[in-house]
Amino acid sequence: MKTSLAGRKREKLPITVDLEILGGEPVFTGTRVPVKSLFEHLEADCSLEEFLEWFPTVSRAAATAVLMASHRLAVERARR
Repeated sequence: MKTSLAGRKREKLPITVDLEILGGEPVFTGTRVPVKSLFEHLEADCSLEEFLEWFPTVSRAAATAVLMASHRLAVERARR
């Protein structure tokens, strides 16, 4: 049975896009930390722990939710 993110109730990610915050760059809700910073740090071999230490306004739950959603999307696209 094939499942799809589009077929599920849309999950609410802890991401805000607002032109008044960093010109509309997606940021972690309640912060000015761009979501792309998480991926850039991980790509540079920083651990999640290091990222969270450097950006204390981002909660572990928020970072994990973004990573899990990214994982689900990647797996779904790979199965197409």
